Amino acid sequence: MNDADPNSAVKIHPAVDNGIAPATPGFAGGTLSCLCSTNPVTVEISSQVAHNHVCGCTKCWKPNASLFSQVAVVGRDKVRVTANEDKLQVVDESATIQRHACRDCGVHMYGRIENNGHAFYGLDFVHTELSKEKGWSPPEFAAFVSSIIESGARPENMGAVRARLNEIGLPPYDALSPPLMDAISTHVAKQRGVLQDA
Repeated sequence: MNDADPNSAVKIHPAVDNGIAPATPGFAGGTLSCLCSTNPVTVEISSQVAHNHVCGCTKCWKPNASLFSQVAVVGRDKVRVTANEDKLQVVDESATIQRHACRDCGVHMYGRIENNGHAFYGLDFVHTELSKEKGWSPPEFAAFVSSIIESGARPENMGAVRARLNEIGLPPYDALSPPLMDAISTHVAKQRGVLQDA
């Protein structure tokens, strides 16, 4: 494998395999479209996203032949379905994140947490690669890396996967990034009364 040539390296996700584009200063959002050639579901995102990352979990939508999904968060008040909402259905009603997918092409358009006690309540999960607009906040890390084995990745290739993630600037974690894990633990500690606001 020639690590200097991204085309011959381990493929992570089409949006990062050939380099990661930077965010555009002042970027104010765009429109996500499902993959249907007619009557696509469209979702307007009216702000920049945060905590963009590639995710190896088995719940997130991944493009064909991708090891990882790419997912970011945005305030739920910044997410609005603008066309063909009737085609959306929740993938798994029992999941913490209610992933709203197009019933025809299967693409997840947004994920929403309805439990107002959850640390990430108020944030929706979106896939910015579904947008034609350029300038979204780039992915910053890789989450749930080991979970790609559950989707069929070979365990003996995990060293190469982690090396490639590091090479393209996405530190690999087997959970979320440390700041997000700290946010979850802070939320739990405050709910339990263990931690008070300073």
